This record gives sequence, structure tokens and C-alpha cells, in this order.
Amino acid sequence: MSDFTGQHILSVNQFDRASIERVFSVADTMQAYALRKKRTTVLDGAILGNLFFEPSTRTRVSFGTAFNLLGGEVRETTGMSNSALAKGESLYDTARVLSGYSDIIAMRHPASGSVTEFAQGSRVPVINGGDGANEHPTQALLDLYTIAKERAFHGSGIDGLHIAMIGDLKFGRTVHSLAKMLTLFKNVKFTLISPKELSMPSYICDSITNAGHELVISEQLEGLVEADICYQTRIQEERFTSQDEANKYRGKFRLNQQIYTQHFKSQTVIMHPLPRDSRAEANELDNDLNLHPNLAIFRQTDNGVLVRMALFALTLGVADKVADFDRPVHWFSNKSST
Repeated sequence: MSDFTGQHILSVNQFDRASIERVFSVADTMQAYALRKKRTTVLDGAILGNLFFEPSTRTRVSFGTAFNLLGGEVRETTGMSNSALAKGESLYDTARVLSGYSDIIAMRHPASGSVTEFAQGSRVPVINGGDGANEHPTQALLDLYTIAKERAFHGSGIDGLHIAMIGDLKFGRTVHSLAKMLTLFKNVKFTLISPKELSMPSYICDSITNAGHELVISEQLEGLVEADICYQTRIQEERFTSQDEANKYRGKFRLNQQIYTQHFKSQTVIMHPLPRDSRAEANELDNDLNLHPNLAIFRQTDNGVLVRMALFALTLGVADKVADFDRPVHWFSNKSST
């Protein structure tokens, strides 16, 4: 993607390394607005249609927050039962109607390929907020942006990275998208750890090896002492045919301070797309890691706002105009002092 203006953002396959770096460059310029050091009204009058037909907290709210921080307004639809889709309306018809009310649309839907189908009927740009077990391109971008920031803190880049992806790799769309995006970089080692039944899809593994990267597949937390990133995932219970089936794998790979010390080096960064399952039977990331300096899960969520602000600015053609509409912040904010 050499020019984002007016384009749909549907898949990580649309990105090359240069376009990723462009998004990251624009995201860096959004920091002052996210920290409330200043504000901008560059999207004053613009409307985001935030259509979430599947449960979401972070993604839905961060899309809305990102648009508001650029001065735009947000209109939301949440849940399938609250929309005309429950009455049998097609995605095409829904897109034709709602795109008439919006300047850009962010959408999540439980069916793979649904957002692309919706985009075919839309008259405005559509950004994929997750389509079933398929893709989550903005999550991949914010994850990669976080990796870049964490690696820079330790004096390194993404090239030469060793990442361990752990948990539900079959249904976890975040790891699918992130893995494909990481193949655009050089000399990345992937260690994939999951129950055999929840292993990474073969087409993702093929994309890793075809790009010349090292791939290790295991069912055990072993050989990870050199991993730079530990990317933990939740058991995607909503993708299973029954709760009992999901329960077979819940709590299979827990991470606490003791396990972290045993298996990882002292600088290994801990990531998770959230929500983390904190129920006793799962406890994916223990609370004893909450204050660990290498726990980056909340830095990920903060970075998600920056990346989504960048995508809105690029897609609506205002990335070079944001500062022209700067305004002072008049209210007290702890954010601006951090």
C-alpha cells in the first residue's frame, strides 16, 4: 500500500514493510494527543460507524477513542441482535445503508471473510476489527508496533527477533495476522507452543518457512530461554463447538513469575492480545506478573489507540494535516504528566 487514502484495511496481506513503517511513523506523531498534551480537530465533522457484531471491549472502545482524539464523532452498533442482520438483511445491504451515514467504518463480525464481503457494498473505507478466526490486521499492527518499541528499548529491532507464540494458535486470529506480518522482516525465529489440536494452521506455518524464517513447533514450554517475546493467547472458547471441549485446554499453559523465571531470560517481553482469562481454572497470566517491568500487555492497549489513530489519519488523507488543527487541552489530565 503506497497510498492509504480511501482504501479499505481488510488484511495484513495488503501491507509491505514500507507501509508498516509508514503507519508506525504516523503513530509516533499521535503520542502527544493520546497523552492529552494537546488535542486536534482535524476530523471535525467526520463520522465513524463503529459496527461490532461480536463482543469486544478494547478493540471497539479504542477505535472510538482514536477517532474522537482526532476530533471526529462515533456512531456505534453492537451485537447482531441489535441490527437489521437479525432480520435477515444481507451484509451488502447493511453496508450500502450504513456507509451512507458514515465517512469510515470499523467492523467486527464472527464469520471469516465477512468484513471483506461487507466492504464490497460499502461506499466508504472499511477497517477490519476482526472477522471470526480469520484475521485481525489492526491488532497485528499494534502488536508489531509494541514489539518495535520494546525491542528499541533494549537496543534492538524487529529483524533477528525470536518470538514464542503460546496457547490457542488454531483459533487465535491475532497470532495468524501477527505471524504473517512478521514474515516481512528478516531472520525471525518462531517457536509455536500449543496442544496438537490447537496448533497453528499449516498455511501460516508454510508462509513462515517459505519466507526463510526458522520455525520450531512444540507442545512443551521448553527451549525458550532465548526468546525475546512471549506472546500468550487465550483459549478461544467462542470458536469451540462446546464448552466442555474448550475446557480440555483451559489452563494448559499458565505463566506466572516462577514459570517465567524458569523458562525465559530476564529481558523477555510478555505480550497478550487480551482479554486474559483470569479465572482460576485458566489463569493465563498470573497477577504476580502485574508489576513486572517486562509485562507489556497494557502498553499494547495504549499503542492500539496510536496505531488506529494513524490508520484513520492515513485512510482519510489527513496524516500531514493533524498538527495544523492543534488546540490546547484545558482540563487536568494525569496522562499529560506521564
